[in-house]
Amino acid sequence: MSTTPTIDGVTKDAVPVQRGSGKEVRGSRSRDSEGRVLNVFSHGFLILWAVMIILPLIWILLGSFKTDAEIGASSWSWPSNWNFDAFSRAWTKGHIGSYFLNTVIVLVFSVPLTMLLGAMGAYVLARYQFWGNRLIYYFFIAGAMFPVYLGLIPLYFLIKQLGMLNTYQGLILVYVAYSMPFTVFFMHAFFRTLPTAIHEAAVIDGASHTRIFFQVMMPMAKPGLISVGIFNLLGQWNQYILPLVLMQQQSGFDPDRSMLTQGLVLLSQQQGYAGDLPVIFAGMTIAILPVVVVYLTFQRQVQSGLTAGTLK
Repeated sequence: MSTTPTIDGVTKDAVPVQRGSGKEVRGSRSRDSEGRVLNVFSHGFLILWAVMIILPLIWILLGSFKTDAEIGASSWSWPSNWNFDAFSRAWTKGHIGSYFLNTVIVLVFSVPLTMLLGAMGAYVLARYQFWGNRLIYYFFIAGAMFPVYLGLIPLYFLIKQLGMLNTYQGLILVYVAYSMPFTVFFMHAFFRTLPTAIHEAAVIDGASHTRIFFQVMMPMAKPGLISVGIFNLLGQWNQYILPLVLMQQQSGFDPDRSMLTQGLVLLSQQQGYAGDLPVIFAGMTIAILPVVVVYLTFQRQVQSGLTAGTLK
């Protein structure tokens, strides 16, 4: 009579055999190690990127409170006396106040107009099927890939023939046309993620297309509108080449119509060899602070809008 061999009192047949379990454990460990390495690399890159952005801002901010001698002695030392004299000189003698006001006047009209027209175009292209829909959409995409430098000369003569050279109206229209492709591209993807059932319910209730857009779809698209609005604000606030070409007279720059980016260049040129570095730093700080405040205020909305546009 044969007996079944046992291992520590347990029959051999009762011992579970897990084939390949060692390979699975080694594979999971290797994946975990790869994930940790990738995590360390990505976080290290983000930290380096943050340092590259934050350090120049701190350097500019500290320089605006120093004197020329303190800046020449040490760029990273704390100011001996925290005063706002450089800001006052930049705002009045450097005419940064006028340049700042001109920029605000243009953006108060250009950004909302860009958002309105861009959202309307993106909504129609995303929600309604008609002949030429994709052609118009790809036309906007092509506009986003078209470098603005290639159209400066014809754009200059076009604005001149319309009698809008060196006017707020001409620059506002150009800013709107410049920002439309990206706005349509971004909002087109966002409108496609919104639920169709709500749109259909509004149609059944007898709402017009205009009412559906402004009272139903626009409130639902608020995160996307805030996100693309911030990007348009940053792009138009930092624009230099378009106002450089369009906001000038035959004799050259018009200080009363120049934008903030032009004003910073003019402020640097006015200093000559006897440079007043605190005034330049103060002007740069005045130009940077508004966009930083706007971004920090709407940071959560920007993040939610960017993620919501990628989810269906």
